[in-house]
Amino acid sequence: MEAVLDSAGIFWLSTVRKDGRPHVTPIPAIWHRNRLHIATGVHEQKAKNLAAEPRCLLTTGTNQLDSGLDVVVEGTAHRVVDPAVLQTLARLWKSKLDWDFTVRDGGFGDAEGRVAHVYAVAPDKILAFGKSDGFTQTRFRL
Repeated sequence: MEAVLDSAGIFWLSTVRKDGRPHVTPIPAIWHRNRLHIATGVHEQKAKNLAAEPRCLLTTGTNQLDSGLDVVVEGTAHRVVDPAVLQTLARLWKSKLDWDFTVRDGGFGDAEGRVAHVYAVAPDKILAFGKSDGFTQTRFRL
């Protein structure tokens, strides 16, 4: 399962707005030390949602009905502010996505001067749905 999470190109982050309405957005994530890590601008809706309600879902998979594997990760997002951990994550973002970040102001800075908050989502539950040889569902524990 870790290889699937590590190699996924895109995830869908599901959060909840303060008024209870759902919010879903595509976002890359980096698997590191049994957590999915995401970065988002401090003024983006998903950052506001996570500040108010850190429980979230990250999903990845295919849009095919009868092939592939879909994965749902349930967890709670926690801000990453440790400079050493952020440095490691910035290197991983560069190696996987070719995105250049510098560590500053407790997050990732970009060339335009913007700062993104970085979150780690430790899975509480991971469900995988296989679709190749019939339909299967498996729960994983790390």
